[in-house]
Amino acid sequence: MATLKEVKTKISAVKKTRQITKAMNMVAASKLRGAQADMEGFRPYSGKFEEVLGSLLEKVDEEVSSLLIPCEEVNQIHLVLCTSDRGLCGGFNSNLILKANSFIKDRSESEVEFSFTNFGKKGRDWCRNNNYTIISEHLGVVGGKFKFNVAAVSGRQLIEGFQNGSYDEVYLIYSEFVSMARQVPVLKQILPIPSLEVVEDEVEDEEKPYLAEHICEPSLAELVREMLPKSVYIQLYSALLETSTSEHAARMTAMDNATNACNDMLENLTLVYNKARQAAITAELMDIVGGAEALRG
Repeated sequence: MATLKEVKTKISAVKKTRQITKAMNMVAASKLRGAQADMEGFRPYSGKFEEVLGSLLEKVDEEVSSLLIPCEEVNQIHLVLCTSDRGLCGGFNSNLILKANSFIKDRSESEVEFSFTNFGKKGRDWCRNNNYTIISEHLGVVGGKFKFNVAAVSGRQLIEGFQNGSYDEVYLIYSEFVSMARQVPVLKQILPIPSLEVVEDEVEDEEKPYLAEHICEPSLAELVREMLPKSVYIQLYSALLETSTSEHAARMTAMDNATNACNDMLENLTLVYNKARQAAITAELMDIVGGAEALRG
C-alpha cells in the first residue's frame, strides 16, 4: 500500500490539475460565445450567396469562366486543411487529419501529387512528418480573431494556382459545428466550382421552394464571373469560422471531461488515503499495546 506522503502528493497534484482544467474550460467557454456569434451571423449570408449563385449558374455555360471547367486529367490536388494551433481538444485535430489521410488513400491508386495549404499548427506538423508539400501556412488564425481578408488573400492564391495549372482540383477540409457535443469533419471541393445539380424529388411544383428570377445588369455572364471568386473566399471564411467554433466547443468538452476525471481520481485517492491513515494508526496502536504487554510481563 502507498505511504501517506505519496498519497498526499498525488492528491495535491490532481487538485492542481483540476484547477488548470477548470480555468481552460472557462476560457474556452468565453471564446466560444464570440466565435459562435460570428459563425451564426455569417451563415445566412453564405447560404443566400450560394443560393443566388446556384440559380445563376443554371442559366450559363461552364465556358463563361475557367473556374467552372474541370480538368480532363487530374494530376495535382491541393488540400486546404483547417486545424487548430494547440491540442487539449479531444479528437478534434485527429478527426480532421484522418479525413485528409483517408482522402489521400482513396486517390493513391492514381498517380496524383498532393500539396497543402495549412491553417493551424497541428495540420502543418502532420504534413511535415509525412513529407507533403506545403505551399502556404497560416498560424494563429483558427481559434483567434480574424477578418475576411485572411480568406480573400488565401483564396486568390488558390485561384491563381488553379488557373495557371499548378492545381487540377482544390479541396477544403474543415470541421462543421453541429452542436456542443458534435463537430463533423467535412471534405468539400471548391475548385473547379462544382455545378449545383438539382435533385428531382417526387413532389409537386407547389411544394418546391420559390426562387425569384434575378435581373442581371450589365449581363449574366459578367455577374457570374464576378461572383465566382467571391464564392471561393466566402467558403474559406465560412470554413474558418466553423472550425474556430468547433475547436472551442471541443476544448470546452474535453476540459469538462478532464475536470470530472480529476474529481473521480480525488475520490479514489481520498479513500486510499483514509485506508492508509487507518492502517498507520492501527500499526501504532499495536506497537503501544505490544510495548505495554512487554512491560507488564
